[in-house]
Amino acid sequence: MKILLINICLRPYLNYVTFPLGFSYIVGAIQRAGFDFEILDTDIHRYTDEELEEEIRSRKFDVAAFGCIVTGYRHIKKLASMVRRVNKDAVIIAGNSVVDSIPNILLTKTEVNIGVLGEGDITIVELLRAIESGKPLDGILGICFRKDNCVVINPRRMAIADINEIPHPPWELFDMEAYINKAREVLAEPYPIPQNEIRPLFINTARGCIFRCTFCYHVFQKDKYRFRSPKSILSEIKELQDRYGVNYVQFSDELTFFSKPQAEEFVNEIVASGIRFYWTADCRANLFTRKDVEFLKKMKEVGCVDLGYSLESGDAGILESMHKMLRVEDFVEQAKAVNEAGMGTKTSIVLGYPQETPETLKKTFDVCYDLDIYPSSGYLLPQPGTPMYAVAKEMGLIVDDEEYLLKMGNRQDFTLNFTQMPTDFFQAEVRGHLKRISDKIGLGLDEGKLLKTGHYKSKNTK
Repeated sequence: MKILLINICLRPYLNYVTFPLGFSYIVGAIQRAGFDFEILDTDIHRYTDEELEEEIRSRKFDVAAFGCIVTGYRHIKKLASMVRRVNKDAVIIAGNSVVDSIPNILLTKTEVNIGVLGEGDITIVELLRAIESGKPLDGILGICFRKDNCVVINPRRMAIADINEIPHPPWELFDMEAYINKAREVLAEPYPIPQNEIRPLFINTARGCIFRCTFCYHVFQKDKYRFRSPKSILSEIKELQDRYGVNYVQFSDELTFFSKPQAEEFVNEIVASGIRFYWTADCRANLFTRKDVEFLKKMKEVGCVDLGYSLESGDAGILESMHKMLRVEDFVEQAKAVNEAGMGTKTSIVLGYPQETPETLKKTFDVCYDLDIYPSSGYLLPQPGTPMYAVAKEMGLIVDDEEYLLKMGNRQDFTLNFTQMPTDFFQAEVRGHLKRISDKIGLGLDEGKLLKTGHYKSKNTK
């Protein structure tokens, strides 16, 4: 049995790419199981539709597998149709939150035959073995599939308890030099060393999140938050240094640090290991206070360039609706502490909850303006499986689920207006606020780049 694994490009308009961590872990599981497979990486190569179809046509395969987040549903539908045109007998498998959040739609509206629910490392191997041997799918945990014109959703598989046991991704199967070179484009300034000397890569240190924000959906939504030990993380970084000269690591997690002891253990382990590298991480937005400045300085000394933590809104009522479990003053306190330690802050905001007004917008952007933070800004983009998706349905903003899914893009693309503000006015207000922050920090962004920019950063001159 021959398997074609396709890495999907979700954002072809961006010049940079990030290493496909989730995809690479699945590839590794398939490789260790001894299957015959080939990778088609459309994110690195950026094929046109015609070129992609020809690439697929040139390969022999019995199974095609790919996946993405639910906002990429239209890409999945188009790719599955393309695969079916080329190979009418292929078994088509999809994974990630495009399956987890909309299994019925995916299996009735696209050419996908089988979906992997939740964490796929173990499930994909068991599934492929069943396909190869012709065994029934009914007993396989963590999948959904079409059977006799019906959608069957099997019970979920328990998540891997100890993610330290998961082997490192099979980097050698990817064009690592291309990924390292492209990743430079997404790094926040100021750079700790000249940009052309940075060799960055993303790695994963945790799965899931301890929070349940009403606008967010991810593939580990129903699983317990799990995190790797510092020794496990540093062993991976050491291997990346030895093999590829990586000197800048971006921890690509929903949440890297959830507690101070966890952060302290990691920092102390870096000191003990003697490994030196620059790094960024995500943490709770209320994890540190001004009392922690000395520890934050130590964090900087062992290579931390900036921390990411989300404000989402400067209005207390909207934060409560988000279930954000954050006070604005705590975010401000942490940002001041991080800045005093000489590191930068990256943050995101979600605009357009039903309570949003010109006044609440100003509150949110004023927080960023006062702290010299240029935020990653996006409009509320309700995802299936979230409370805000149900609100959109109740408000009549979503009538046909698939029609909405086919229009979904990135959160920087205005899709639905939950507010009482006229859409043009709302968007103009957002652009105006972003312009004043850009001007103050000195980013010099033109109007077309105010939302879709890689310069989500805080001004840090220390």
